[in-house]
Amino acid sequence: MVETARFDLVQDRKGMAWDLLLYVPTVAVLASLAANFWYGDDHNLAYLLYFLTCFFFIVGFNRIFKTRLMLLPSAPVCMEVSGQSVGLVQRNGARVELVKKLRYYSDFAGRSFGISGLNGAGKQLQFVFHKGQFVTVGQYNLAQETLKRATSSAN
Repeated sequence: MVETARFDLVQDRKGMAWDLLLYVPTVAVLASLAANFWYGDDHNLAYLLYFLTCFFFIVGFNRIFKTRLMLLPSAPVCMEVSGQSVGLVQRNGARVELVKKLRYYSDFAGRSFGISGLNGAGKQLQFVFHKGQFVTVGQYNLAQETLKRATSSAN
């Protein structure tokens, strides 16, 4: 019988503060530069900077509200690793099961990791988890080791 490891996730408010310190000034500076170039009659550069403003706003919003605070409906609130599959329970109550092409991605700083794979319908999904989302550092390390074993046996 395959043992299942379950990891309940919590909001990462400390990480959220760092993300706000990163994304709010970036979006504000890009927006002010776009406005400056728009009224300075360099519309092409203003369009480019406005695009970058929208891009960083969307990325920052998704990172803060989905991965850090887990407020969006598709945000995972629980992860279950068993054998060669990973099950994720989302905030809206839906359950996602990654069963094929399971991949584990760690960062060099050791503060987050990502997983990707195909669900039962063949749709490619990916999720990012941060160290602050786990109750303890031990849970974070255990989740990484469990996922490494699951992905190495799945491939």
